[in-house]
Amino acid sequence: MRFFHLSDLHIGLKLMGRDLREDQEYILNEIIRITAQEKPDAMVIAGDIYDKAVPGADAVELFDAFVSHLHEAVPGMPVMMISGNHDSAPRLDCFRRILSREDVYLIGQPPRREGEHIARVTLEDAYGPVHFYLLPFVRPSMVKAVVGTDENGSNLSYDASLRRLLEMEEIDTSQRNVLVSHQFYLPEGKDADQVERTDSEIRIAGNIDAVRADVLDRFDYAALGHIHKPMKVGSECRRYCGTPLACSVSEAGQSKGIILVEMGEKSSPVKTRVIPLLPLRQIRRIRGCLPQVLDQACTDYVSLTLCDEAPAGESDLQQRLAEAFPRLLEVRRENQWQPDYAGAQAAGPVGSVDPFALCSAFLGEMDEEEKDILRDVISSVQEVKLR
Repeated sequence: MRFFHLSDLHIGLKLMGRDLREDQEYILNEIIRITAQEKPDAMVIAGDIYDKAVPGADAVELFDAFVSHLHEAVPGMPVMMISGNHDSAPRLDCFRRILSREDVYLIGQPPRREGEHIARVTLEDAYGPVHFYLLPFVRPSMVKAVVGTDENGSNLSYDASLRRLLEMEEIDTSQRNVLVSHQFYLPEGKDADQVERTDSEIRIAGNIDAVRADVLDRFDYAALGHIHKPMKVGSECRRYCGTPLACSVSEAGQSKGIILVEMGEKSSPVKTRVIPLLPLRQIRRIRGCLPQVLDQACTDYVSLTLCDEAPAGESDLQQRLAEAFPRLLEVRRENQWQPDYAGAQAAGPVGSVDPFALCSAFLGEMDEEEKDILRDVISSVQEVKLR
């Protein structure tokens, strides 16, 4: 059994106000091209189909075209998708039964009522069945009617809720089982604060959504979504594939890709291979003085850090930067000088230090006009204090 593992498409995302429609369409077409080339037996997408719970018409149109073209690329290939924390679970559940007849399994909501179970799709190959358990993003409040509450009647923790949900499933460990889940699973031996996160991820205060990864032990492979940086959760068989396209400046320089999972017979190890995804445009961080920065002009999405040498009062600065970087995201200024308080401290206690000398040490180099303004401000303050 060969299947693709993807997640976190975030269709409809805007990057610092920049519309990524063209870039997202390009990367989705790359996924379609690679799918046609590799012809996997199935594809799983582990949540965050859209960037917003109520996606715009353009985002819905793009997703519709993506799924349609996938079926044209590999007719009959099952496509299994779950909702993430960015998605609207009830909206993704729409037409669920009808779509399943066309081998499109779009699962929006986890079990919410007594007697309900995690959606399961079973595929067959030469070695027998492979069971895919499709578990959308879970909040304890969603599943309390299924998993119960604690002794005080309060919601269980994220960790306890996930454990009870999975314990309720009759998983035959003599057969091959895959979990598709969108959740924050903690690598074994790591604290939540040690897991590298990106700026585009939604984080819950106190990391109360963390789930210990040993809950995944009964599965031969865990296709995970939610973390935007590609990451293994203790082994090759528990993996976050990351976003197919960078969603924030903090993802600049990350390698993106599709995970190709190959499962042989139950007794053989699961193999994984990352197929690179190259974007239409990169996200780049550029730092330097103005001439150095302008020498690196490009059409990528750029976060600029200008050093002090860049003249602050240059009237056409913004225009020059916009011409050099038509997809400029932000401009930051970095002061390279450090205030020198040594002379002021040597003069004695703070109360005995000349205010003009102290302020001059903090502000750094000034021309005569600026020094006169500073003296005038200090004098005015001193006059007010004496009244």
